[in-house]
Amino acid sequence: MKIASGIVAALVMGSLSFGAFAAKEIQKDEVAKMHLTKIGSVTTSRTTSPMDAKKDLSKKADEKGGKYFVVIAGEKNEKNVHANADVYK
Repeated sequence: MKIASGIVAALVMGSLSFGAFAAKEIQKDEVAKMHLTKIGSVTTSRTTSPMDAKKDLSKKADEKGGKYFVVIAGEKNEKNVHANADVYK
């Protein structure tokens, strides 16, 4: 019983920590208002849903040191979702 409780607690904490440190998606018009600096671009192509694509873009933006990302292109074919985003901090 204690092991199951520990596993559930670890999963909950892991999901909360992703949200706390993940780069946030914003709209293009917010970039100028927030005086952000573009630091690069990221892409994803091995995801199967739009939500997974956003999570992957957020993770990759984090790895570049970004706090925000703006999706600039997206496409879904039969199996995968492809997306591109600009990264800002």
